[in-house]
Amino acid sequence: MSFEGLKALYVNTSLKRQASESHTKLLMNASSAIMEKNGVAVEHVHLLDHRVPPGVYPDMTEHGWARDDWPMLWEKVLATDILVIGTPLWLGEESSVCRVLIERLYGMGGELNDRGQSVFYGKTGGCVITGNEDGIKHAAMTIGFALSHLGFTIPPQADCGWIGEAGPGPSYGDEVEGAPAGFDNEFTNRNLTIMTWNLMHLAAMLKAAGGYPSEGNDRRGWKAGCRYDYENPEYRA
Repeated sequence: MSFEGLKALYVNTSLKRQASESHTKLLMNASSAIMEKNGVAVEHVHLLDHRVPPGVYPDMTEHGWARDDWPMLWEKVLATDILVIGTPLWLGEESSVCRVLIERLYGMGGELNDRGQSVFYGKTGGCVITGNEDGIKHAAMTIGFALSHLGFTIPPQADCGWIGEAGPGPSYGDEVEGAPAGFDNEFTNRNLTIMTWNLMHLAAMLKAAGGYPSEGNDRRGWKAGCRYDYENPEYRA
């Protein structure tokens, strides 16, 4: 298959101030390398490089904040076909920065495409998770549901992750006995590879199909397509 013309956005919600310090970014790099090798245009965003306050509005400067970089980042989300969210685990949950990203995405939930569908229709989504405690599947469940609810399409096995030994210890990519921790983990590498390819396959299929048909999911006209007659209990066109 050809993936030329597809765009992927990797957003790292690490708590590390610098992207170069992020272990999650290392695992995200492994996924993005596969996409780039197959012709996908990839961009990385380290969310803490920007001022993105919490909230559920498109521009939080209209709600008391002095600065909000989200409108600029939103343009990147809007232009992408594939969104991959990276997060570390803390107390078994995704990071607080990740929750801010999900809130801001949610704040754009009222935006519609020219078919009256969620503007997220036609985009695929997945997640990359790292840490030193259990919670990969739990965090993936939360992130995957949020993206699906907004309108992203989630392919099979759309998550991957790596966790080291429970408690303080090496993080993904830290040197252990002369080798980077996690790099040779077959389970992680298998899931990362399948996730990446499924995101590309589904994004390509959606793009080739021109997105979703608008029958029944046009928010501006759904009542005309499905009215319920309470006196005569049946759906009628």
